[in-house]
Amino acid sequence: MVFDELELEEAIATARPSAATGSELVLPAARADRPGRKVVLIGTYPPTACGLATFTANLRAAIECPEEGWVADVVRLVDRPAGTGGEVVDEWVAGDLSTLSRCLGTMARYDVVVLQHEYGLFGGPDGEEVLSLAYALEVPLVAVLHTVLLQPSAHERKILDHVMKAAMTVVVQSHAAKDRLVAVHGADGSKISVVPHGAAANFAPYLPPTGTPRVLTWGLLGPGKGIEHAIRAVASLRRQGREVAYVVAGQTHPKVQAVSGESYRNSLQDLAAHLGVADLVSFDDGYRGWEDLRALVRSADVVLLPYDSTDQVSSGVLVEAVASAKPVVATRFPHAQELLSHGAGITVPHRDPEAMAEALARVLFEPGVAAEMAAAARREAQPLLWPAVGASYRRLIESALERESQRAVL
Repeated sequence: MVFDELELEEAIATARPSAATGSELVLPAARADRPGRKVVLIGTYPPTACGLATFTANLRAAIECPEEGWVADVVRLVDRPAGTGGEVVDEWVAGDLSTLSRCLGTMARYDVVVLQHEYGLFGGPDGEEVLSLAYALEVPLVAVLHTVLLQPSAHERKILDHVMKAAMTVVVQSHAAKDRLVAVHGADGSKISVVPHGAAANFAPYLPPTGTPRVLTWGLLGPGKGIEHAIRAVASLRRQGREVAYVVAGQTHPKVQAVSGESYRNSLQDLAAHLGVADLVSFDDGYRGWEDLRALVRSADVVLLPYDSTDQVSSGVLVEAVASAKPVVATRFPHAQELLSHGAGITVPHRDPEAMAEALARVLFEPGVAAEMAAAARREAQPLLWPAVGASYRRLIESALERESQRAVL
C-alpha cells in the first residue's frame, strides 16, 4: 500500500499511543532518574548482524556521556521480538503497529529521538511505515539518513520528504549527501548537518610489505560489491609479474543468502579459478568480532573498495579504512571522491579492472606512495573517530532543541 494523505493521517492516529498505554511504560529507574539530557535511538541493533546495527550501537555509546549528563538508550527494530534489557528499552516489530504504539509511549519519556533511516528498514513498500512513527512522535526528531538517492522513485521521494519535514534536524554523513538533498529534494540546507559516519582509532605504524602485499575488501557480500572486477585486477597484476594476495572478508548478506544462497560467492571462486588466481584470492566468510576485524584491517597493505554503485554517499568501510590509516583504492562513488580527495587514496572508474590494477600497482610497488597515503589518512582521521562524532551529535541536538524552544516561545 502507498500512503495518500488521508491514509497517512489514519496510520498516525492508529500508531499514536493512548494515555493509558503510555502510563504503563517506564524507563529503567537507574537511567530514567538521572538528571541531564536523555536521548533514544531507533534502528536495528545487536545481536542483529548488519552494518546499521553496528552503527546504532557505536553511535549510542558515543552520544552517551555520563560526566556531561547524557544518557542514550535504544528502541530496537526487529522482525520478531528478541527481548529488552540494558540500554534496549523497547522493540518495534516490523509491520506491527501495536508495538509501534507502545514504543511511542516509551520514546515520549526522552528529550529527543534519533532515527536511523534506510528505505528497506521499516515495513511497507520502501519502508513507508516510518511515517507512522515520524508524525506520531510527541518529542523532537533527529533523522539520520543513511541513503540519499540521486534518482529516487516518486514514492521514495515522498517518504523522505515527509521524514525531513517531521524532523527538527537532518543528519547526513557526507557533503555529497547534503548537496544531493538540496538538489534532488529541494531541502532546506540550513536544516541539514554533515556528521561523519564514525570509526574507532585503529592506527598502526606504516611498514612496507615484507612479502606478498595484502589487499583487503571486507563487509557483507552480495552482487554490486564489484568483487569480480577486483579479481580481474589481481589477474591483470599477475600477468604483469606482480603478485598480490587478495582477501575478501565477510559473510554473505542475509537477504542475499535467503534468496540465492552462496551463488554469488561461488561465482567469484569460479572466476578466480578460471583466471588462474585461485591461489591469490581467499574468501573469509567467518564471523569476526570487533577485535578480530581490527587485526585483519591492520594486516592489510591496502584496502580495495571496488563497488559498482555510482550513488553511494556513505560508506562505513571507507571511513574505517581511513581511520585505520590504510591506503585506499576505491571506485568513484561520491563518498570516496570526497573523503579521498586530500591524498588518503586513489579513485578509479567503476567496473574497470585495468584501472584498479594500475592503482594497486602504484600504491604497492612505487616507493613512498603508500607511506604518503597513510600519513594523509592519519590527518583525515581525527574528526571521523567516534568520540568526535558523539560530541558533534550532542552539540547539534542541543542547538536544535534550543531552536525548537525559541520557536515555541514565539
